[in-house]
Amino acid sequence: MTVARLEPEQRELLDLVRAFAHNTARPAADACEREGRFPRELIAQMAGMDLMGLPFAIEDGGGGQPQTVYLRVVEELSRAFMALGLGLSVHTLSTWAVATYAAEPLRSAVLPRMTSGEWLGAYSLSEPGSGSDAAALVTKARREGDHYVVDGVKAWVTHQGVADVYVLMCRTGEHKSRGISTLLVRDGTPGLSFPPVERKMGMRASPTGQLVFDGARVPATDLLGEEGEGFKIAMSALDGGRLGIAAASVGLAQRCLDEALAYAQQRTQFGQPIADFQGVAFLLADMATAVEAARALYLEAADRRDLGLPYGRLASMAKLSASDAAMRNAIEAVQLHGGYGYTEDYPVERFMREAKMLQIVEGTNQVQRMVISRDLLREGSGTP
Repeated sequence: MTVARLEPEQRELLDLVRAFAHNTARPAADACEREGRFPRELIAQMAGMDLMGLPFAIEDGGGGQPQTVYLRVVEELSRAFMALGLGLSVHTLSTWAVATYAAEPLRSAVLPRMTSGEWLGAYSLSEPGSGSDAAALVTKARREGDHYVVDGVKAWVTHQGVADVYVLMCRTGEHKSRGISTLLVRDGTPGLSFPPVERKMGMRASPTGQLVFDGARVPATDLLGEEGEGFKIAMSALDGGRLGIAAASVGLAQRCLDEALAYAQQRTQFGQPIADFQGVAFLLADMATAVEAARALYLEAADRRDLGLPYGRLASMAKLSASDAAMRNAIEAVQLHGGYGYTEDYPVERFMREAKMLQIVEGTNQVQRMVISRDLLREGSGTP
């Protein structure tokens, strides 16, 4: 979505988000990351700005905004503080599952609390032994009267221990894919526990860890969709999740360019700013080009989603190209800063650690290449 296509109120929304990101979120990012502190107060401020339900219907408490606007918000937040952009993407992913598959009265009881930001959502598909092979999950839920009894371990859950609700993929049947169902599990459910969070190289302000289910009893009314629909729900959700990661990646790639450009203009060597050297200037040009290309691709995919057109292949392409661009720009920003780039005195070393995460989550970039190539070979090379 170009600036010309934005409605006046949408421009105002993005200006508001940009100001919050720059003036409030960005100054808090370094301390939160260094201390491994979840920025709950910033999430609360985002909820107060009505950002937590942007792409959902107004009658459900959402903002009624198209994906193209919502994703620009994710980009702006990620540009300032990745934990916020990623957090909004994960929350939206879990909210989408509730909005799309929850039956009444569960939908009315839960959805407005998620779209308002009163409740923070998390999404739980991966397990210690199943990541990209999602259909290989083994966490089981057996029906006992009016409840499902859940046993197993989920892994790599963003918002582990801080979410209010978890969208859980679990096995209710023997068939590899059609035996998977989706439950909405609330924080505080007896039998649900949280081991210590993962010790990650980056994204320390965003808690990631396991969910351990030991006879956890979940009301049968908290089933999303029908039994056996879980794999379909998971795969559908991932397309939207990949667009969220693409937008977050563009935000980080843009921030790397911001920092590199500012440093190149103020750092002098041999009597002139290093930006005056062609090698540096061309590097900045390549970084800027990568940002614009990745942004155009995720917005095109989002536009197709808003129009109800197939967008899965473009979502994978957007996630692949944007996260690779973020990684390249982070590496180049560190290199351009020289020795200072390798210190914690400048933020680019943190960006480099964050960029690597983006190449892994919501399906590694190797998996994205599999998705894209299989779709090409099945459908041909026409417009996806």
